[in-house]
Amino acid sequence: MAADNEKKLVEEITSMDVDFAQWYTDVVKKAELCDYSSVKGCMILEPAGFAIWDAIKENLDRRFKETGVENCAMPIFIPESLLQKESDHVEGFAPEVAWVTHGGYDKLQERICVRPTSETLFCEYYARKVHSYRDLPKLLNQWCSVVRWEKTTRPFLRSREFWWQEGHTAHATAEESRERTEQMLNVYADFVEKDLAIPVIKGQKTEKEKFAGAEATYTIEALMHDGQALQSATSHDFGDGFARAFGIQYTDKDNKLQYVHQTSWGMSTRIIGAIIMVHGDNEGLKLPPHIAPTQIMICPVMQKKEGVLDKAYELEKELKEAGFRVKTDARDKNPGFKFADCEMRGIPLRVEIGPRDIENGHAVLVRRDTHEKETVEFTDLAKRAGELLETIQHDMYEKAKQHLENHTFTATSIDEMEDILDKKTGFVKAMWCGSKKCEEKIKDKTGASSRCIPFEQECIDDKCIYCGKPATKMVYWGRAY
Repeated sequence: MAADNEKKLVEEITSMDVDFAQWYTDVVKKAELCDYSSVKGCMILEPAGFAIWDAIKENLDRRFKETGVENCAMPIFIPESLLQKESDHVEGFAPEVAWVTHGGYDKLQERICVRPTSETLFCEYYARKVHSYRDLPKLLNQWCSVVRWEKTTRPFLRSREFWWQEGHTAHATAEESRERTEQMLNVYADFVEKDLAIPVIKGQKTEKEKFAGAEATYTIEALMHDGQALQSATSHDFGDGFARAFGIQYTDKDNKLQYVHQTSWGMSTRIIGAIIMVHGDNEGLKLPPHIAPTQIMICPVMQKKEGVLDKAYELEKELKEAGFRVKTDARDKNPGFKFADCEMRGIPLRVEIGPRDIENGHAVLVRRDTHEKETVEFTDLAKRAGELLETIQHDMYEKAKQHLENHTFTATSIDEMEDILDKKTGFVKAMWCGSKKCEEKIKDKTGASSRCIPFEQECIDDKCIYCGKPATKMVYWGRAY
């Protein structure tokens, strides 16, 4: 009976090898991460999904504050006149802007947009607050939702409203601005690799792919299980372009007026999609222990027998006191269902206890990532659980890193690149002349966009993969979400 229930749960998730897109949707729905709302393209973030986002927020927020960043909150509405102040910026977002035209029954004198991002709001604020070099730097961040009227949507990966953080800083010099841009990219990379167990490629976006209004955009790119890339976080150096458009000036130490230099950087709930697609399998989610809302699930077996639930709650209390995030599954379900449900929700470690285990003074620990089991004495449970959780975290990263390495290729001709992308999938490293026209032609022919110009450069060839002219940069290319 238990095996039948476990089989049924797994059968409700489409195999990733059969239909990866459907597998992804099945996992999101079965794990109750999010649900659809009555507004097309908008998602309801359910408690299980929000708990993951909460864990991400808590970790990132701590990291931000360690660099001197403070949190604030900007309005959700932006007047059209304010949005229009930076022409490149507004042009980049115009197709995705949602507009408010009426307040109640009255037509507004000026259209108001629902924020797609908050550069203009921060600029307006800084123009009022920054007067002297003593007012700098300004290091602010906000946690909020934004709206972008996407045509094609998918849970977490692309929705019309999504949750994120957006940091906006103002500095006295171009050097300070550039240093902060790189610093925040490194914060993201460190977090994603160490806590989400996802290896990333760090680099700069091309002129074509950079953020509208930025001088330079830096990115971390991750590779999903199906070989497609996902932009996981970005950090932008604005230089003094926004400052000039908004009149953000300060008096320097020599009593001369100068324009500030600014940065912007963000990570959104799409990173949850990355966690699903990098680590998940045909049983469902697989959450890294560092950010798993529940690290350990205690599953009592034959829980109606005297003393079983009492022992489960006793162990839960001990493990919580040891610093773990623990729950007990005391639902009136058979063990097979509980085990399969625990695996589908991606809980890193499962503790199984029954009457015989209690009699013998031990429990069974089961790893989500490998399904390996081991018997552990109650007195050693907390110590061994801690060791296993760190091992799981490490092994998940190493497995993802191996996948990245196995699906990163080099190409010296456009035909070779196209063949790799069609037959193997993944990142392709290839040389590029720096021409936007060549970049567009490569995408037209292969379906792959430039993901980033990596900081760690290699010389694969001396010619551009498309036009054959002298190459200037090695670029990671890939088909992407």
